Amino acid sequence: MAKQNDVGVFQLDNGKWAFRYTFTKNGKRSSRRSCKDEFGNPLNTKRAAIKARKSAIEAETLNQPLKPIIHKTVAEVFKEYREKGCSGKAYQTIKKQDSLWKNHIRDKFGKKYVDSITVAEVNDYLTQLYYVDGYAYKYTESFLKMFYLIFGQAYSRNYLSIDTYSKLCINKDTKIKMPNLKTDEDTEIVTFNREEIALLDEYFKGTNAETAYLLGKYCGLRISECYGLKWDNVNFRDNSISIDRQMQYQNGLIKLVSLKTRNAKRTVYMNKELKNHLKKKWQQAKLDAITFAAVREQKQRFIDDLDDSKISSTELVNCLPNGTIQTVNSFKYPSREIKSKLGIQFKYHYLRHTFGTRMAEMNTPQHLLCSIMGHGNIHVTQQYYIAVSKRGIEILQNNLNQL
Repeated sequence: MAKQNDVGVFQLDNGKWAFRYTFTKNGKRSSRRSCKDEFGNPLNTKRAAIKARKSAIEAETLNQPLKPIIHKTVAEVFKEYREKGCSGKAYQTIKKQDSLWKNHIRDKFGKKYVDSITVAEVNDYLTQLYYVDGYAYKYTESFLKMFYLIFGQAYSRNYLSIDTYSKLCINKDTKIKMPNLKTDEDTEIVTFNREEIALLDEYFKGTNAETAYLLGKYCGLRISECYGLKWDNVNFRDNSISIDRQMQYQNGLIKLVSLKTRNAKRTVYMNKELKNHLKKKWQQAKLDAITFAAVREQKQRFIDDLDDSKISSTELVNCLPNGTIQTVNSFKYPSREIKSKLGIQFKYHYLRHTFGTRMAEMNTPQHLLCSIMGHGNIHVTQQYYIAVSKRGIEILQNNLNQL
């Protein structure tokens, strides 16, 4: 193995490492010494110190500015991002970012120069949102992501020096971060118990929303995936459903668009009950095409598909017999009625939570559940294994009784 060039590198009394070097600038000789890398992280090894010294010397050679070349306000940075930096982002992501900007961040930070904002200023703002204004933890986290986006955009265009950007976004000891979680914050997975599922089964049986309900219950689909599902994506031969698009409203129009993330594109599988239900629905749909042929000419709706082609609402799994389209808003009425009649706080997404938790209780391998749920991170999937449900407690107690 080649010997490392350790000139200018030395170990400190605390076991950490540091480096020094000299350089000439404008005819004047100067020296530098540091025990941290370019991102402000301590140097734990000799190799890290050698690498950090090399990077520092290269920065001096390239005459990297310590101050941003151009001063820009936060408003100017965000405008530039919207014009040049958000291509390829999902429509709903951009819509959410615009909402956070227009309704909150613009008034507070828009006129400030991006290189003048401090870590404390952002942290105080997040604390105000969470503790004082009472926003949910997850919603407050959206603001943190917006600041990372803005500072990243500014750094990429040299409106922030590397030291400032490191302090704001990289150095784990100084970077902007979320406030401490409230002890009573509700971040748990919300699931329906057996009794509630029985009531929901009875409520949805035979209704126009039954198919969507079963897709949430047995496949854990998101509501946008459920209503964007086409019959072409249902394979009765191998009991599978391919999820490759979702339904969204864009500028008031219903469209089928790409899924938000690459991992969301996946294959899920049908159990016997769901397969039988969909088979009957598919056979009935073929009869409906004949029975309601005339009325479908008036009732059907043509919407944009992934490739910008127009498809009929009758190609969707969730479509009424007369051709009327069903949308992501179709669960608003059932949700209100379930709460008033059954006393159950119902959200379609809770079906997804329930599916994930039940699969975890049955010891489904994490990597398989991660794939079926369309998660981009295994840590998200692990929440379903950690969630303490009534059924989970029963299993635990049964195991304890067998000790």
